[in-house]
Amino acid sequence: MALTKEEKSELIRRWQRDPNDTGSPEVQIAILTERINKLAEHLRRHKKDKHSRRGLLLLHGKRRRLLRYLARTNITRYKEVIEALGIRDIFGALRAAKAAEQSQQEVQASNA
Repeated sequence: MALTKEEKSELIRRWQRDPNDTGSPEVQIAILTERINKLAEHLRRHKKDKHSRRGLLLLHGKRRRLLRYLARTNITRYKEVIEALGIRDIFGALRAAKAAEQSQQEVQASNA
Protein backbone atom coordinates (compact mmCIF):
# COMPACT_ATOMS: atom_id res chain seq x y z
CA MET A 1 0.00 0.00 0.00
CA ALA A 2 2.81 2.45 0.78
CA LEU A 3 5.27 3.70 -1.82
CA THR A 4 8.67 2.04 -1.82
CA LYS A 5 11.83 4.14 -1.81
CA GLU A 6 12.49 3.18 -5.41
CA GLU A 7 9.02 4.19 -6.59
CA LYS A 8 9.21 7.49 -4.75
CA SER A 9 12.70 8.32 -6.03
CA GLU A 10 11.58 7.49 -9.58
CA LEU A 11 8.63 9.88 -9.26
CA ILE A 12 10.92 12.58 -7.88
CA ARG A 13 13.42 12.04 -10.69
CA ARG A 14 10.63 12.25 -13.30
CA TRP A 15 9.05 15.48 -12.00
CA GLN A 16 11.88 17.46 -10.40
CA ARG A 17 12.80 20.85 -11.89
CA ASP A 18 16.49 20.58 -10.99
CA PRO A 19 18.68 17.84 -9.41
CA ASN A 20 18.07 19.05 -5.84
CA ASP A 21 14.31 19.54 -6.18
CA THR A 22 12.20 17.23 -4.04
CA GLY A 23 9.39 19.50 -2.88
CA SER A 24 8.05 21.38 -5.87
CA PRO A 25 4.28 21.18 -6.39
CA GLU A 26 4.76 18.93 -9.42
CA VAL A 27 6.75 16.38 -7.38
CA GLN A 28 4.28 16.49 -4.50
CA ILE A 29 1.29 16.06 -6.83
CA ALA A 30 2.92 13.07 -8.55
CA ILE A 31 3.69 11.37 -5.23
CA LEU A 32 0.20 12.05 -3.88
CA THR A 33 -1.38 10.72 -7.08
CA GLU A 34 0.54 7.47 -6.79
CA ARG A 35 -0.43 7.12 -3.12
CA ILE A 36 -4.08 7.87 -3.97
CA ASN A 37 -4.09 5.25 -6.72
CA LYS A 38 -2.63 2.59 -4.41
CA LEU A 39 -5.03 3.44 -1.60
CA ALA A 40 -8.01 3.40 -3.98
CA GLU A 41 -7.01 -0.09 -5.10
CA HIS A 42 -6.76 -1.19 -1.46
CA LEU A 43 -10.24 0.19 -0.77
CA ARG A 44 -11.70 -1.70 -3.73
CA ARG A 45 -10.63 -4.92 -2.02
CA HIS A 46 -11.42 -3.82 1.55
CA LYS A 47 -14.69 -1.94 1.28
CA LYS A 48 -15.25 -1.58 5.03
CA ASP A 49 -11.87 0.01 5.82
CA LYS A 50 -13.24 3.38 6.92
CA HIS A 51 -9.97 4.63 8.45
CA SER A 52 -8.11 4.23 5.16
CA ARG A 53 -10.99 5.92 3.37
CA ARG A 54 -10.50 8.97 5.57
CA GLY A 55 -6.80 8.93 4.71
CA LEU A 56 -7.71 8.82 1.03
CA LEU A 57 -9.94 11.87 1.42
CA LEU A 58 -7.18 13.78 3.21
CA LEU A 59 -4.66 12.92 0.46
CA HIS A 60 -7.16 13.95 -2.21
CA GLY A 61 -7.75 17.30 -0.49
CA LYS A 62 -4.03 17.98 -0.22
CA ARG A 63 -3.53 17.15 -3.92
CA ARG A 64 -6.47 19.38 -4.85
CA ARG A 65 -4.95 22.33 -2.96
CA LEU A 66 -1.57 21.80 -4.65
CA LEU A 67 -3.24 21.58 -8.08
CA ARG A 68 -5.13 24.82 -7.41
CA TYR A 69 -1.88 26.54 -6.41
CA LEU A 70 -0.10 25.25 -9.52
CA ALA A 71 -2.96 26.34 -11.78
CA ARG A 72 -2.84 29.81 -10.25
CA THR A 73 0.93 30.23 -10.50
CA ASN A 74 1.97 28.32 -13.65
CA ILE A 75 -0.79 27.22 -16.01
CA THR A 76 1.55 25.49 -18.48
CA ARG A 77 3.09 23.24 -15.79
CA TYR A 78 -0.43 22.58 -14.47
CA LYS A 79 -1.51 21.43 -17.92
CA GLU A 80 1.54 19.16 -18.28
CA VAL A 81 0.96 17.60 -14.86
CA ILE A 82 -2.73 16.84 -15.27
CA GLU A 83 -2.23 15.40 -18.75
CA ALA A 84 0.70 13.19 -17.73
CA LEU A 85 -0.95 11.93 -14.54
CA GLY A 86 -4.42 11.55 -16.02
CA ILE A 87 -6.11 14.01 -13.64
CA ARG A 88 -9.21 15.94 -14.67
CA ASP A 89 -9.16 19.75 -14.76
CA ILE A 90 -11.74 20.18 -12.01
CA PHE A 91 -11.09 23.90 -11.54
CA GLY A 92 -11.68 24.85 -15.16
CA ALA A 93 -8.30 26.58 -15.15
CA LEU A 94 -7.53 25.53 -18.70
CA ARG A 95 -10.87 26.82 -19.97
CA ALA A 96 -10.38 30.11 -18.13
CA ALA A 97 -6.87 30.51 -19.55
CA LYS A 98 -8.10 29.76 -23.07
CA ALA A 99 -10.97 32.24 -22.72
CA ALA A 100 -8.61 34.95 -21.46
CA GLU A 101 -6.25 34.27 -24.35
CA GLN A 102 -9.10 34.50 -26.89
CA SER A 103 -10.40 37.76 -25.45
CA GLN A 104 -6.89 39.20 -25.53
CA GLN A 105 -6.56 38.21 -29.21
CA GLU A 106 -9.94 39.82 -29.97
CA VAL A 107 -8.81 43.07 -28.33
CA GLN A 108 -5.57 43.05 -30.33
CA ALA A 109 -7.52 42.35 -33.54
CA SER A 110 -9.94 45.20 -32.89
CA ASN A 111 -7.04 47.60 -32.17
CA ALA A 112 -5.24 46.67 -35.37
